[in-house]
Amino acid sequence: MQVAVVVTQSPDAVRTYIEETGLPFDILIDRTRTVVKAYGVWHKMGLDAWNIARPAVFLIDRSGAIRYSFIADKQTEFPSSAEIDSALDTVAPTI
Repeated sequence: MQVAVVVTQSPDAVRTYIEETGLPFDILIDRTRTVVKAYGVWHKMGLDAWNIARPAVFLIDRSGAIRYSFIADKQTEFPSSAEIDSALDTVAPTI
């Protein structure tokens, strides 16, 4: 299994965050927002933010099929660890 995070922030902000936290997975920077638009999580404008990606989690199997997805309605919403663990247990053999 491989974990990657896609963000739309600036490379400098991401680099600083990685250095401060020591994240154990890859972070991919989507400056053009091509990926976040393709996955339907681009948030053009809202009360809490503009031109960003909504928090989202996708579990994608080896064939490229999305086996689980969570897309937040607002920037402060995230799935629980238990929900992600449960989804991983369900789809682990395929990813």
